[in-house]
Amino acid sequence: MTTVFVTSSGTGIGKTFVTAQLVAELAAEGVRVQALKPVASGFDGARPAGSDSAVLLEAQGLAVTPENLDAVSPWRFAAPLSPDMAAARERRAVPFDALVAYCRAAAERAEVTLIEGVGGVMVPLDARHTVLDWIAALGAPALLVVGSYLGTLSHGLTAAAALRVRGVPLLGVIVSESAEQPVPADETAATLARFVAPARVLVLPRGKPVPLKSLLESRSK
Repeated sequence: MTTVFVTSSGTGIGKTFVTAQLVAELAAEGVRVQALKPVASGFDGARPAGSDSAVLLEAQGLAVTPENLDAVSPWRFAAPLSPDMAAARERRAVPFDALVAYCRAAAERAEVTLIEGVGGVMVPLDARHTVLDWIAALGAPALLVVGSYLGTLSHGLTAAAALRVRGVPLLGVIVSESAEQPVPADETAATLARFVAPARVLVLPRGKPVPLKSLLESRSK
């Protein structure tokens, strides 16, 4: 069983799109793959369609039902804020130990489990833990999704450095092309590649999907 954590340098960059595409590519090859987004903020329970959780369910051919939403995203919060803040507004909290245990147990159900994080690498989950703590606790390798907007080099390399410090293997970096960018995405990717080697860097152009599963070829067995 293999677990891969899809994380990012920020929010709204393309983690869900990347995760859904990887599900489709792996399933097309006959791999038993599942995708989870255990923690989701900004979730509208009255209108779940179009949410990140719904996109992942649909990528797996599953209906967007309350039961399936509970399975793919057990901790959902309404406010579009970091999980610690969103949970506090509902007088709830993300139980870190239970979150890690849930991910480990879920990974037993498939050959490949893709876990999509929430926000960026350093987003707080509770008063003491960040997404990085979550990744490290799982011992899972990471795919890092970044943009191509102005500032992405610093954001992306900071995220990669944080993963490196905690000993998280970096499978690759995906540059999800931003609507506005100071230079072509390929140029941004080339710069990132100099600093994150030997991890590979791929560009995901807007509206033009490219195969991504090659980044998983070096995943841990």
